Order: sequence, then C-alpha cells, then structure tokens
Amino acid sequence: MNSPRRVTLQDIATSVGLSVNTVSRALAGKSAVSEETRAMIKAEADRLGYVPNTMARSLVLGQAMTIGVVITNPSNPFYSRMISAIEQRGSTLGYSVLLVVSEENHANELRAVESMRRWGVDGALVVPVQPEVDHWRRLVAAGTELVLVNRDLPELDCDLVGIDYERGAYQATLHLLDSGVERMYLLEEDLAISTVGARMAGFDRALTERGVPAESVRVLRVPTRRRAANTLPWEPAEAYELAQRLVADVPPRSGILVGNDYFALGVYRALTEAGRRVGEDVSVVGFGDHPFSAYLDPGLSSVRLPAEQVGTAAVDQLVARIGRRGSGAPRTRISFPGELVVRGSSNHRQSTAADPGSR
Repeated sequence: MNSPRRVTLQDIATSVGLSVNTVSRALAGKSAVSEETRAMIKAEADRLGYVPNTMARSLVLGQAMTIGVVITNPSNPFYSRMISAIEQRGSTLGYSVLLVVSEENHANELRAVESMRRWGVDGALVVPVQPEVDHWRRLVAAGTELVLVNRDLPELDCDLVGIDYERGAYQATLHLLDSGVERMYLLEEDLAISTVGARMAGFDRALTERGVPAESVRVLRVPTRRRAANTLPWEPAEAYELAQRLVADVPPRSGILVGNDYFALGVYRALTEAGRRVGEDVSVVGFGDHPFSAYLDPGLSSVRLPAEQVGTAAVDQLVARIGRRGSGAPRTRISFPGELVVRGSSNHRQSTAADPGSR
C-alpha cells in the first residue's frame, strides 16, 4: 500500500490557477499579493492539507529555521508564560523552537550548549546559570547568535532582553515604607544571579533614600530548591522554616519584601501561626504576581512581571540579529518595567496597628 503523497506548492497553484511563486509568496506572508488572493490561497492550502516543508525551506534559505531556548525551570510560572510567548512568536516568524532545561545546573548547561551546536540552531535565547561565560563564547564563535533573557552576563558581549528588577524592588520597598512600617526585612534567594542582585540593589536604594537606619533592616537568604527536574523552582517550606525562626523578632509595624511569591506562602503561614495579622501587624510584598497571589487571604501585593512581552521581544531581537549576522551591529539591552499590584497584604497604614482601639 502506497503512502499518501505530500501536497506541494505546485498542487495548490494548479488548483487555484496561479503561479507557484504567487502561492509561495502568499503562504509566506510576503507583499505583492492582495489580501483577497492570499485568503483564497490559504483556504485552498488548508483544504488540500498542505504542510510546509521546513527542511526544504531551510536548505533554500541556508538556515535551520530553529531557535534554541535554554531555560532554568519551566515550572516557574514566569518562564512557562515566557516559553509560550516564544513559541507563538517563533512560529509566526517561521521558526521551530528547541527547548533545553538546565535546572540551574552548570553541567546541564554545558550539555545544552552542545545540543545547540549539534542541532545547528540559528540562534539561542538563554536564561543562564551564572556566572561562567566561556561556553557561551564558544557557541557564539561557532556562528550561533545569542540573546540573554531575564538574566545578565556583563562579561558576555550579546543582546539582553529582561525586566528592570532593581526598579521593581525599589518601588515595592517604598510602598512598604509608605504604608507605615518601621522595620524592614528582605527574604531573597541564595543564588548568585543578576536578578537577585538587582532586587537587593533596589531594596537598598529605597532604604538609603528614606534614611532607614541599618539596625532597622535585616536581609535573609532563603535556600533555593534546584534539586530535581519538574519541581517548583522555590520551596515554600524553606521560607516557612526560616520565617518561623524569624517571626519572634518581627515587631508590629514591620514590612517584609520577598524575592518571589512562593516564599510569601511560607511567610504567610509562619505569621498566621504566630498570631500576626498579615497586612495589619506585618505587611508583605512578593515578586512575580503568580496566579494564586490574588486568592490568598489577604491578597498578596506583588510585582507583576511581563513574561509575554519579554518572550516576544526576545524572539524579535534574536531574529533581527540573525538577519544582521556578521554586520557588527551594536548590542542592544531591552528592559521592561514590572508593575506593583497592591492588595490587602500591604495596603494598611501600620501606624495604628499597635492600637486596636484606634481602628
């Protein structure tokens, strides 16, 4: 029994009575084809069951038409949303996506680089395990365009598309101070990565501007879970255990900024078990504004991160870089702002928190 023959551009052209070149331009989204003709050709291609031959197109263009994506942990809601945006934008531009997960492991990242070289991807979007850069330099030297996403490697000369974490933490800290807190805490990841450093810098800048004395500030680093694939990137239990030890020293009119919303879950539980009222006795602000944050009691104030914008812009920047390969065009740094979403965990003036009768 013979296998069904693959539908070709010539088949579509014969069916609609147009040239192969016109059909090709219409399906590729190029100009010089009217919208009416384009719609008619696409409808006929769908009816015939036409599937583009990506390999043939790659041979014609001299490109693999594939983008590599190296991500740390796709179970992170930010990265899962970003991956979806990358796939959608890449598909629109005619690129397939090769996804490799590093799990914050340097050895896994080295294997990811080899996968990129073996598959001959045109370019790669990379959330790096920091701080080593030599393997990325070798990939670039081999002809693969590279765009860093979300995390910076200052020693590496390549484009960056990310988020202004420093400003997000700065605004969140000012918000806590404006809510009436007198003592500030920061619970942050223990990873030596640029995003953590930026949040800590924003926290420090706000405290310095407001003249908050050092004895009224405490910074704690929470152990970060990076042990197994397909797990949450952060473990609320670890923040909970740390907060349990901390809570006895947290007086009323305190504010806690946490590096991610999962840590906030642990902080909420520790405070509640100790009889502290979140949003009244102690204010809490998270980072990420994950879907569950609005449904906590009280709702968690958090810095919302534009994952879809980052993913889409990263693809556009990489494809533009591929198109300018060898041009020596200056490197570009694109940074999107986060948005502080204020909810019940931090919108109370704590100046009256110590006096229930004044409410």
